[in-house]
Amino acid sequence: MKKRIIASSIISILLIGGYFLIKNISLEYAFIPEDDKTLNQEISISKIQSLGSEEETGTRTQIELGKEKFFSETFGNEVFFSDILGMFDGAFTLGNIAKAILKLKGEGTSNLQVEAATDFEAGDRKIKKGELIDTGLDVAKGSLTPLGVKVVFDEGRLKAGISCAVCHASVDSRGNVIEGIPNSDLDVGLALAMGTNTASYFSHTELANLKLFIKDADRKIETSEGELAVLPDPVELEKFTDSEFVKWPRGSNDTTIDLKNNPVQWPDTFTLGDHPYGWSGQGQAGSFKGLTAAINNAHAQNMDALSATEISKAVLDIDKEIYLGTALQNAANPKFRYKPNLDEKPTEFFAKVDPTPGVPGVNKLIPAPTYPKISFMTSVGMLSSTPGFHVWEEKNAMSAYMNSLQPVKTGLEVDKEKYKKGRRVFEAAGCISCHAGQYLTSNKLIKSEEIGTNPSRAKAFKKTEEFFAEPSLYSEDTPVPLPKDPKIEKVPLTEEEREQLKLGWAHGTSNGGYKTISLYGLYWSAPYLHDGGISVGENMELGLPNTLMKKIKPDPYNSLKAVMDSRLRKRVVEANLASKSMISSHISGDGHEFWVDESTGFTEDEQDAIIYYLLRLTDK
Repeated sequence: MKKRIIASSIISILLIGGYFLIKNISLEYAFIPEDDKTLNQEISISKIQSLGSEEETGTRTQIELGKEKFFSETFGNEVFFSDILGMFDGAFTLGNIAKAILKLKGEGTSNLQVEAATDFEAGDRKIKKGELIDTGLDVAKGSLTPLGVKVVFDEGRLKAGISCAVCHASVDSRGNVIEGIPNSDLDVGLALAMGTNTASYFSHTELANLKLFIKDADRKIETSEGELAVLPDPVELEKFTDSEFVKWPRGSNDTTIDLKNNPVQWPDTFTLGDHPYGWSGQGQAGSFKGLTAAINNAHAQNMDALSATEISKAVLDIDKEIYLGTALQNAANPKFRYKPNLDEKPTEFFAKVDPTPGVPGVNKLIPAPTYPKISFMTSVGMLSSTPGFHVWEEKNAMSAYMNSLQPVKTGLEVDKEKYKKGRRVFEAAGCISCHAGQYLTSNKLIKSEEIGTNPSRAKAFKKTEEFFAEPSLYSEDTPVPLPKDPKIEKVPLTEEEREQLKLGWAHGTSNGGYKTISLYGLYWSAPYLHDGGISVGENMELGLPNTLMKKIKPDPYNSLKAVMDSRLRKRVVEANLASKSMISSHISGDGHEFWVDESTGFTEDEQDAIIYYLLRLTDK
């Protein structure tokens, strides 16, 4: 009840527009569904422990904390998204989001339609003021905010941040929450592009060189080496970054800072037995078989571009003063807006307004033991942690919660004979050579050259090797804030794990690889492959340009058929490659050419049976 009152107060303040009158009040709200309002299968702790190893299971207390954090914890990223990037200062405003939710009158929706506050244009996207934007945001029945969106009223400003649930949970037609499935129609790329300073996120674009955007030679700053440099034109850079983000298909985003626009689709979070984590398998080391490290990477790197300031030279070949100055020169909140001059470096300016002094960025972070160097535990040398908890406590709890999730039943008709037949075809086709065991995965990485899918994402962490350290962590009983002399422990790695990590991070001579995913929950995770390129609609619309890019959800049966049918796949890849946006975003849908069709001696009935088997795999 208390949270609902707080949320009502925030929305009232937002709609009235009078929040400047109560600057000393601090409020926050995020929706956390009650257990009886979710559709996931109930699973007991004893059942979880029987399914997983000691390294993967958690206590009931851990799981409950993990659920709370999964739906509500932003680690302070509302500062980056609201004050720096200005996500809600353009066509997409918090006021209009609130109006759209109030129009639901307590009902839920899987696609919140929000009225555009201004005209918007980027790339081939044009939206007129007053037009309804299909956001793909999910609102649970009775909620006052979208799933995974935390609203904060602080310092006289209304802000919003993002938790795991915005991408990894959804609702059904009645507004009930389905935990752990990807929100496949959420248009994050568009939401980011509509921000007023999307250029602060430029490291996630196909940017050849910042110098291409220099227009005014008088916008000079001093670099960390004492040399003079000129910041790029904020207007021109903003146009470019906006045009890059609107290329992202719904249900995907770019998760690496390599100056490549290579979005990946969001995976489900039915994570038990599905290690290694991350599409390229970079999450392998540490607790919960690397899941905690993968969660940390999402919050420490992806949710705050400023956290990469100290590694920008090593990884992006951009001096940290240029990197930070570029990100802040058009910050939405004037408090964080840097004006280029030779009297004050960007880092000196930021130090005076930094809400989290002592660490780069604005999120609630602490330096890892290896800082400023990075390691297999953190791609930016930082750990996302909230004061009052132990260093790894919240993310370990999220790992335990995610490992407790089981796929919702599909609702497909029960046909025991077809299911058995599908299993026989699965084995006869050789799928079991990689997708074996309890979770139908070898838990290994496959070289990108071998799997044949688009190699861009697999190589994304390659340059990190130049600024790398042996992985270590603080002991699990270390409090936050850190004490003066925290206990540091090495993260143990076997030789086999080191070889797999070298592949996952594309270090040495490796070009990287992709994980062999578990086949659990396939019904809920279309489209398929890391780039989401295998997408077919219910009426056989082919490829991402004709499905998600046109607001048509991929059909799991037809999309899975395109995974294994050579002729259908060829048509899907052709449809993707006919789009310039897909080409420049490294999305094709090719590779993984393991056919179960007439070319390998299987009939249409056998193909139908294996698809049925895979989609109903977890209907138990």
